[in-house]
Amino acid sequence: MPDHYPYRIATRRGDLHLIWRAGEQDDPDTLAVDDRRRLLAFHDAGTLQEHCDRHGWELVRDAEAVLDLEVVRQAVQDPHRRTDPTGPLLDAWNFFEDLARSVDTATALPAQGAVHDIAYDRFFDPDAGGAWSDEEAAAVRGLLRAGLDLWDEAARDALVPDAALLTRPADAARPVPPT
Repeated sequence: MPDHYPYRIATRRGDLHLIWRAGEQDDPDTLAVDDRRRLLAFHDAGTLQEHCDRHGWELVRDAEAVLDLEVVRQAVQDPHRRTDPTGPLLDAWNFFEDLARSVDTATALPAQGAVHDIAYDRFFDPDAGGAWSDEEAAAVRGLLRAGLDLWDEAARDALVPDAALLTRPADAARPVPPT
């Protein structure tokens, strides 16, 4: 059974906690989904833990990752930026690839070619300093923009077992009739 790790996604609308699963042997890394390939997402880390406990999944708590998608959105929106906060962008690139493998959505990541490979390798080249050519920067922004769209769709369609904790009961929304 693969290891399960908490993965917190920070967004302008609030944090969501996901379950990231490391691929075993040649299997790719994925995110936990339901039987309809909808993302499992939790507003609360405690509820995520309870879900894992009910399914017999051991959660590796000391390795929680956090991805701030607002940093990624800012980088994608600035077409003149030649260097970027490489850590969050690399994390986002890898996360979006894992997400694309995991969920069933209409949104997809673009096909990746040689320019993507070169841009990806620059994350690990200290001499390049994260600087991309115009073509590489456009490829990175295009992939990350598609990844953000994929995230938005997956989050909107996600199965959120603890969502009821954040909503008012139906009766609370109705006005009380005068007596």
